[in-house]
Amino acid sequence: MIGGFKLKENLFHKIEKKTNINKETIIALANKLQKNDMKNENSIREVIQDISKLTGKEVSKEQEQKIIEAIQKDKVPKNIDNML
Repeated sequence: MIGGFKLKENLFHKIEKKTNINKETIIALANKLQKNDMKNENSIREVIQDISKLTGKEVSKEQEQKIIEAIQKDKVPKNIDNML
């Protein structure tokens, strides 16, 4: 399991470096995602707004709607490495 731990730490480091969001915040957001129904538009909207605040990136209503539709239609990449 040591190798898995190192892989996870490398992933967190990569995310932190790109986003300037610390590991604890990432874990809190992941926990929130697990608890929410990610097919529910209001839950998705809330998560998008949280991420927008964390990153300091504004998301227009049009972008928000496109993200919601992509999530609801399961058109989000499954491999997070492809997103980094």
